[in-house]
Amino acid sequence: MAKTDMEKAAKRILKGYGEDVQRNLDTITKRMGRAGARALRKKSQETLKGTGEYARGWTYAHRKTRRYSKTTIYNEHYSLPHLLEHGHVTRNGTGRTFADTPGHEHIRPVEEDVVKTYQKEVLDKL
Repeated sequence: MAKTDMEKAAKRILKGYGEDVQRNLDTITKRMGRAGARALRKKSQETLKGTGEYARGWTYAHRKTRRYSKTTIYNEHYSLPHLLEHGHVTRNGTGRTFADTPGHEHIRPVEEDVVKTYQKEVLDKL
């Protein structure tokens, strides 16, 4: 059965719309990754005084496939963010506990802001 001109036109329009949505989502995802890493650098510098090495370690990785676009924000010091966010037990050289180090919540507020902004921008683009 041959497709009518109407079916071909509708298919072409829907394909173009899908490509536009995918392109917009990719752009927004990449921009939010960059903004999130930048915000974490700033928040880490403000919250955790020190040499600044931890704050400079925040970066992001963007991955795009045919079906989705994914951005991961991470710190190069891979185990340190969890310890600093949630606190930890400090031990001396003999293995005995001598202090509880409190956590400094600096990741969650940035994450919530980035998610809200991402959702708002996606809804605006659609």
